[in-house]
Amino acid sequence: MPTTNLFGQGTILEVGKYLVQFESKKTLLVTDEGLYNLGIADQIANIIREANVEVEIFPKAEPNPTDKNVHDGIAAYKAAGCDSIVSLGGGSSHDAAKGIGLLASNGGRIHDYEGVDKSESPLVPYIAINTTAGTASEMTRFTIITDTERSVKMAIVDKHITALVSINDPTLMIGLPPALTAATGVDALTHAVESYVSTNASPITDACAEKVFQIIPKYLPRAYSNGEDFEAREQMVYAQFLAGMAFNNASLGYVHAIAHQLGGFYNYPHGVCNAILLPHVCRFNLVGREERFARIAELLGENIEGLSVREAAEVAVSRIELLTQDLNIPTGFKELGAREEDIQILAENAMKDVCAATNPRKATLEDVMEIIRQAY
Repeated sequence: MPTTNLFGQGTILEVGKYLVQFESKKTLLVTDEGLYNLGIADQIANIIREANVEVEIFPKAEPNPTDKNVHDGIAAYKAAGCDSIVSLGGGSSHDAAKGIGLLASNGGRIHDYEGVDKSESPLVPYIAINTTAGTASEMTRFTIITDTERSVKMAIVDKHITALVSINDPTLMIGLPPALTAATGVDALTHAVESYVSTNASPITDACAEKVFQIIPKYLPRAYSNGEDFEAREQMVYAQFLAGMAFNNASLGYVHAIAHQLGGFYNYPHGVCNAILLPHVCRFNLVGREERFARIAELLGENIEGLSVREAAEVAVSRIELLTQDLNIPTGFKELGAREEDIQILAENAMKDVCAATNPRKATLEDVMEIIRQAY
């Protein structure tokens, strides 16, 4: 994870100072069209310029960043003579920036790095400024890039792609729309759940995930209901970051393995895919992880006194479902326009996803197809 992680109101003002420390002369500011049109990218660029560092803005990170975004980005980086990267946004901007950074320091095509630790050289100096509370991409070693030819999301997990500095200033999240607040918040919850039951879970990742279970039920509904609630925004910053610490080390499972395929195939929002899938994958994973799910129920604030371990485990799934209902998350992929005839190819691709490796229950192709049918 990054060696320096800044939290709190006003931390955004530090970005220029760190670029100077990295001896940067010109940075590529990677962001999305929305933040660019709102003028937020220009605000950040001005902060950087005040530190006497030049800025080239690249506002083309798509909601599910593609190989084309990355290759256009590296072309912009080289054409402008940049020597560092700053990302501004949620997971999409950070993932695109990481992909651009990989190519800046290692060359080749982004497809060359699909899988685990395929790069040889560290990224160019990279700072990630977060504007959502969900993906934790600003601090992880994961980047997810859509291969437009295969319509598949490539999971790139690499020790070289973490930022040197992450910045979480809650003031950038004030007024985030309710739907995006909900989707990114449940993404953070999914990270905590999947890492907690992962085959790679450890006491360190457990400690991070357990705190997430205590924060999210209290503060995510508040942030969703009132986007101006600063305390709720700040607490969700910590929740998503802790969830990132958990899955950055313990990895994930079939929620993400399947969600990546739906996002790549249909270009659906990642957080929404996770939120729809989470209860169904949890039910599949109850076998062999009942005690873990029972503990999740307790940490989520449910009274499990007098219940069997299995009953308590099922309470956890019900509580998660209730939360997604309160946040008006779609109930199935059918209403988003998914097609039943695509289920098999989605399942086949999910089984190849790197996140499937640490799912606690080993699944057959038919198992994965059935999970998608239930979520359909």
